[in-house]
Amino acid sequence: MADYILEMKQITKQFPNVKALDNVNLQVERGEIHALVGENGAGKSTLMNVLSGIYPYGTYTGDIVYNGKVCKFNNIHDSEKLGIVIIHQELALIPELTIAENMFLGNERKNIFGKIDWDKTYDDAQKQMERVGLKEKSSVLIKDIGTGKQQLVEIAKALSKNVKLLILDEPTSSLNEEDSKMLLDMLLDFKKEGLTSIIITHKLNEVAYCADRITVLRDGSTIETMDNPDHNIDEERIIKGMVGRELTNRFPAREHNVSDEVMFEARDWTVYHPVYTEKCVDNKVSFKVHKGEIVGFSGLQGAGRTELAMSLFGRSYGSHISGKEFIKGKEVHLRNAHDAIKHGLAYATEDRKVNGLVLSDSIAWNTTMARMDKVSSSGIINVPAENKAAQEYVEAMRTKATSVQQPVSTLSGGNMQKVLLSKWMFAEPDILILDEPTRGIDVGAKYEIYGIMNDMVAQGKAVIMISSELPELLGMCDRIYVMNEGEMVAEFRAEEATQEKIMSAILQSGKKKEAAE
Repeated sequence: MADYILEMKQITKQFPNVKALDNVNLQVERGEIHALVGENGAGKSTLMNVLSGIYPYGTYTGDIVYNGKVCKFNNIHDSEKLGIVIIHQELALIPELTIAENMFLGNERKNIFGKIDWDKTYDDAQKQMERVGLKEKSSVLIKDIGTGKQQLVEIAKALSKNVKLLILDEPTSSLNEEDSKMLLDMLLDFKKEGLTSIIITHKLNEVAYCADRITVLRDGSTIETMDNPDHNIDEERIIKGMVGRELTNRFPAREHNVSDEVMFEARDWTVYHPVYTEKCVDNKVSFKVHKGEIVGFSGLQGAGRTELAMSLFGRSYGSHISGKEFIKGKEVHLRNAHDAIKHGLAYATEDRKVNGLVLSDSIAWNTTMARMDKVSSSGIINVPAENKAAQEYVEAMRTKATSVQQPVSTLSGGNMQKVLLSKWMFAEPDILILDEPTRGIDVGAKYEIYGIMNDMVAQGKAVIMISSELPELLGMCDRIYVMNEGEMVAEFRAEEATQEKIMSAILQSGKKKEAAE
């Protein structure tokens, strides 16, 4: 007989005009890694928010049975007391505080006088960091470490709470393949120590690699639970459960009609860090993008890809910027984002919540805000026109929303991403830079976004795609540039590029740099 650490029975959660969960059942065995998969809006994060007490008892119906007892959590502290800890997709760390301060925020290490014991705080933090392989000092500020290390801080923070059931919502969405594998291997090691994990992810290769069992949600309902005893389940089998149909090709076919005309070019583009102004982030980077072409940018965390894109987009990042950029053969001097948009250049950020969207505003406002001139006259917004335009993109992108007046903050992460892309499609750019465009997006939605990219280049536009997922770059791009430590180290045509060649270029460039130093 199975030993269940958790049973969620007939969980139903209703929001205004939307039933997010409809009699969902979930059973998690003690000591397993259990994957929760489904399309955007399927109810995965909502179900975990019910479990953790973010949606308190009384706001849903059904039972949570944990360690054989029915639990009625009123807040997240109630669930954490029993060892249930959730790590959200958007990391909840405070950049200006140290690793140790973040780790014990709300769970402070105090002395007998009730004051914070700083020596114990930093020592305890260091011990937890060692458990997750984080080689930093616990006194380092969060803002001074990369996203991959911040994810490790969140896991160390969970371990410090004596976690028994760890919930990870898209834990590898902002990590490259190397860091992702390291995190998954860590979960497998924790499993050997008896820790139970629930992982929500859209990366099905990760599901196959680490999950013992997989539960599929679709439209707020439980579809099925699959066993994966040998960790080699067919990804297509999972997809069929998620989308309700076979998805025979992950990448839509297109004719590669790349013109000789150069739509965008950067020459010797050099960028320094905005705060640590002596640190060169991008060093004499040069590249071209042709009309009708999708160009990919590959590289490890810290390669300088995002910084490059942001600095080119109206100097939105960096200091002491030098070099030249050209649009349709003419040199341009883009002083700000407005200049960039006016010249037909758009940048869809990887950080949709901070830099991409105004979460408190509506879908309609977010869709049109980059080109308000298209739905306004004499400074007055034509609201019906704005709503009509937004509705067209909601339908085209298949964004799950009750109306275009719905606040973006109430959408799932994947649907937020669709609104972000809608914003830039509405701006009608000639060159679109997409920074991790499918992060946190399910396979069906990815296919739709790939289709939009194909439509753009078919119209004679150009797309630059930054992605940490090599299969995505290989499946979509005409050419791939490889960056490492702020420099361009390789370029491959689609027909010659492989994952092995790309990784080899990165590693070889790293060795050359070490030898030169």
